[in-house]
Amino acid sequence: MALRIYGNRLLKTLPGQETRPTSAKVRQAIFNIWQGKIEDCCWLDLCTGSGSMGAEALCRGASLVIGIEQSSRACSIIQQNWRQVVKQNQKFQILRGNVLQQIKKLSSQTFDKIYFDPPYASDLYQPVLEAIAHDQILDINGEIAVEHSPSFTPPTIPIWQIHRQKTYGNTAITFYSHIDMEERE
Repeated sequence: MALRIYGNRLLKTLPGQETRPTSAKVRQAIFNIWQGKIEDCCWLDLCTGSGSMGAEALCRGASLVIGIEQSSRACSIIQQNWRQVVKQNQKFQILRGNVLQQIKKLSSQTFDKIYFDPPYASDLYQPVLEAIAHDQILDINGEIAVEHSPSFTPPTIPIWQIHRQKTYGNTAITFYSHIDMEERE
């Protein structure tokens, strides 16, 4: 199976339901919302799946994309997908393993944009968002987009505000930022 991203580039995906690529409609909506904020950003893709979001970020000029994915089969596909779109001045890295354990390894970095798309029925939402907040890996001006079911109530994280929520069919996206972000703009 394959899917298309920005610039009509074709990406590989795993067969079956092992990963659930973000739909083209949702991908386009997120990149429209973040338009003008991707170039030269540091992007973190959690529960990376096929790597379509990270590949799209690379195509739109992100300077660094890091993906965390549990499946070794998916990591191989992500590696192939990102290699075909990365430019000479860009870097990417794929970390294989448990998302909570891998986040701890990133505590010396900050990210401008974080995309988090776990399996909808997982219990990862609260602990992963708390780990991001605890390890302070979201840049003070950064944003997190969390993909979930429309019936899901996103967790409250004390240092962040939910500043936008969008629903696209059976997919909802909640955007978090630091509480005082709007005051600085």
